[in-house]
Amino acid sequence: MENPAPGIKISVVMPVYNELKTIREIIARVRAVNIDKEIICIDDASTDGTARILQEEAAAGTIRALFHEKNQGKGAAVRTGLRAVTGDFVIIQDADLEYDPEDYYALIRPIVRGKTKVVYGSRFLGEHKAMYFWHAVGNRLVTLLTNILYDSTLTDMETCYKVFPAEIAHRINLKANRWGFDPEITAKIMRMGHRIYEVPVSYTGREFDEGKKLTGWRDVWPVIFTIIKYRFVKD
Repeated sequence: MENPAPGIKISVVMPVYNELKTIREIIARVRAVNIDKEIICIDDASTDGTARILQEEAAAGTIRALFHEKNQGKGAAVRTGLRAVTGDFVIIQDADLEYDPEDYYALIRPIVRGKTKVVYGSRFLGEHKAMYFWHAVGNRLVTLLTNILYDSTLTDMETCYKVFPAEIAHRINLKANRWGFDPEITAKIMRMGHRIYEVPVSYTGREFDEGKKLTGWRDVWPVIFTIIKYRFVKD
């Protein structure tokens, strides 16, 4: 496909933790997208050999690799990556194969057309493999709470695919280390005055035996707390 965003450089920030089976393929898929980009992978102290592969990819010049000595969580890994971006816009990319980098074209199209500066990719608007029921319920619950508190109409606040200007990456003061990252960055983006534009993306959720890391309802409570906190607490 022809590059739909000439003159725009995308920084792909990819937090990684124990993704030995998928890391080479996801890097290859991201590289295949015809957009000017840099790929920044942040290894969050993997123990399965993932770090070695990232070192090899970095030595080959395909990615920039950053490493945590201790496991800190996805939010901390993203925060490390955001400090290193040099592009015009940032895309968050998970290191498994649940999200398809081919959707980058749809994600950046509203930005190129001047409709918005912040885009989220919604799993509920696009084609998808069915989620676990209670995970879907939890997702819709925290998204509803976000809409109520921030006067928005999002369908998928917890999506991995978040696209925003590097200016926000450099300005925003993120603190959440783990599952609080998504509501925190969403809250702070909206409190900056940005309205979030959603586009449909495809989603192929992993099973638990394939390495899915979410553990259920105990992950929802920190998200709810964070949504409420940043509605009323200035950062």
